[in-house]
This record gives sequence, structure tokens and C-alpha cells, in this order.
Amino acid sequence: MIKNKTWNQHEVKKENKSLVLETIRTNYPISRASIANVTGLNKGTVSSLVSDLLEEKLIHESGPGESSGGRRPVMLLFNQLAGYSIGLDLGVNYLLGVLTDLEGNICLEKQVKFNQLSYEEILDELFQMVDYLIEHAPPSPYGIIGIGIGVPGTVSKSGEILLAPNLGWRNVDLLSIMEEKYSLPVIIENEANAGSYGEKKFGAGKDYHHIIYVSVGIGIGVGLILNGELYKGSNGFSGELGHMTIEMDGMKCGCGNEGCWELYASEKALVKNAQDKGLAIPNNREHTLESLITLAKEGNSEAIALFHQIGDYLGVGINNISNIFNPELVIIGNRMADAKDWLMEPLMNRIKSQTLWFQQQNLDINFSELSTHSTALGIAAFSVEKFLLTI
Repeated sequence: MIKNKTWNQHEVKKENKSLVLETIRTNYPISRASIANVTGLNKGTVSSLVSDLLEEKLIHESGPGESSGGRRPVMLLFNQLAGYSIGLDLGVNYLLGVLTDLEGNICLEKQVKFNQLSYEEILDELFQMVDYLIEHAPPSPYGIIGIGIGVPGTVSKSGEILLAPNLGWRNVDLLSIMEEKYSLPVIIENEANAGSYGEKKFGAGKDYHHIIYVSVGIGIGVGLILNGELYKGSNGFSGELGHMTIEMDGMKCGCGNEGCWELYASEKALVKNAQDKGLAIPNNREHTLESLITLAKEGNSEAIALFHQIGDYLGVGINNISNIFNPELVIIGNRMADAKDWLMEPLMNRIKSQTLWFQQQNLDINFSELSTHSTALGIAAFSVEKFLLTI
């Protein structure tokens, strides 16, 4: 009985400590008395927990704040430089790595582009990126607190990559490989889920509770924020809406289905359409998103028409999603967001003509504020949240 009582006391203290830290983190600068008022904890408990957090260097004191009649209180601040998180966005043709502090501020970033690499080659790129970010991280009390990787595929709740069709991966246990190599906590998550969390926490979704994040790169992934929380479904497989059928008897997809949305509204579709039309790129450059954006900026009508077609197909899928989930906000992110100047009008025309009128009320459609950084920032934030819960 005494053992259980001791365990319970330990758990209560841990929960209270997390509560005090989160209160400081979200409200600083804040006094001890204000923490007691916000949390409902007594002042003695708050004072003891604050002492622990100061000793652990997760918070620090600043000069006195304004007085409400008595002695001016000492203010407490969250120490966002107590440790650093690594966030990696693994795309089909790129790898973006960021090093953030505990508030999600980017301290360092690096990106590499590649094409049709093998699994072993991509693994090597991941190792090189993580090594670089660790080596260049500033000194801090806790060092690197975790590594997060967003991947373009279906991820189980245990972190196993079950299927990433555009990478050609199936049943890959990347989590165990990274944990064994770096002896750090690792999180593997679907890139659109991470992107939706990044937008909710740092970007266009900060003031919304019902958000659909559409990640448009080589493929299409969708992250769902419902009632302010990331929705992952019963087994963690929600959001695979890039593989919803929008064309009966359509093209064959790498997932095994036919007529998938991403075959008609993605970067892959854009490039394929440009190649099929024989669109000439100056200086014999490749058909890429970047080269086609350059043509569109120069007023090339064929390139602009290709983007308009993608925008129209994006509208088809977003229309379906809106009718199912009734969101407040749809955010279009990842690399295709750079083409918003030519996507928005045809997309909105499709929405206005097909989405049920009552679904259109109070529905905002925006492009990502974080551009290509939504996933990397979101997955880095997951690691921070996990770290702070273990304190």
C-alpha cells in the first residue's frame, strides 16, 4: 500500500510539474502567483516545482514585473534554448532538415535534392543530414532532444512505414534503424500529418480548430486537424486521400488503385502533362516544377494552362474533402504551393461550382504560410512535445 501511495505521489508531482512548465511556456513572462492562479495549484506547490524547473534549466528568471500593490514579482521565462530538435521532411526528390529550438524557431536548415535514389542511398542522405545538424547544433543543457522524420507514406502507430508508393518502400522499420544509430528518441510520421500540425502550431492554421492540410508534392497527402487535434484514425492510417478515386477506369497508381487524385493534381501529374504535350523548356532543361513555374512567370500560355488544369483537379478533390469533413480551413502546402498564382482561380471556380452551398459558408482556402517547411517544423515539434512530457 505504501509503495502504491509513493508511486501515486510521484505521478501527481510529475503531472503538476508538466502543468506548471506548460503554463510558463504558453504565458511567459509570468509570476509564481499567476501560475498558481492559472493552474489552481497552491503557492507552495508551485514554488517547489518552479525550483525544480530552474535547477533543470528549463526555465529562468528575469527582472521583476509590474506590481499589483505589493512587492514587484520575479518573472519566469521558458528557456527555449535548453535543447534542440531535428525535423526531417523526406520527399520523393528532396530531403529538408531543420534544427529548431524548443519553441520551433529554425536555427539551422539544409536541403538536398535527388532523383530516383535507392533505399540505401536515401538512408545515407538521412544519416549525412542528421550528422550535419548534430555537428552544428549550439551547446545546450539537453543537446539534441529528438529526431522526427516525415515520410510520404502510410505509417503505423508503432512508427513502421507500411507503404510509401512513390519511394517504392514497403514495411520499412526506419524508426529502429535511426534509434540504433543515434541513441536518441525518434518519431516517424506521415508527412501530411506532420505538415498539418506544423501549420496549426506555427502557420496559417493557428486560429482554426477544423483544418484540412493538403500536401501537394510528387504525390498528395492529407493531414486532418479535427476539433483542434490531429486525427489519425483507428490504426493511424487516416489522410490517404491522395489515393481517393476521382476518375473511374483512370490511370494505374503505384498504390495499386486506379484513377487516384494524385495522378491528376500533383507535381508528378504536372510534369507528365508537360512532357506529353512536348512543352519546350529553354536551354534544354528538364521538365520540373521549377522550370514550369519559370515559364509561367514569363507568361507562357501553355505552362499557365497546365497549372490551371492542376488547380481544377485540386478543386475536385478539395470539394470531396469539404463535403465530408466540413472544415473551417483548407491549406494547400508543400512544393506546389509555390504555384499558387496560377492554381487559386481554377481551384476556386471548381469549389464554387460544385461544393454544396452551405459547405462554402465560413470555409477559407489558403496556401501554406510555411511553404515547404510545414512538415519539418511539425515533426520537430512532435519531438519537443514528447521531450517535455518526459521531464
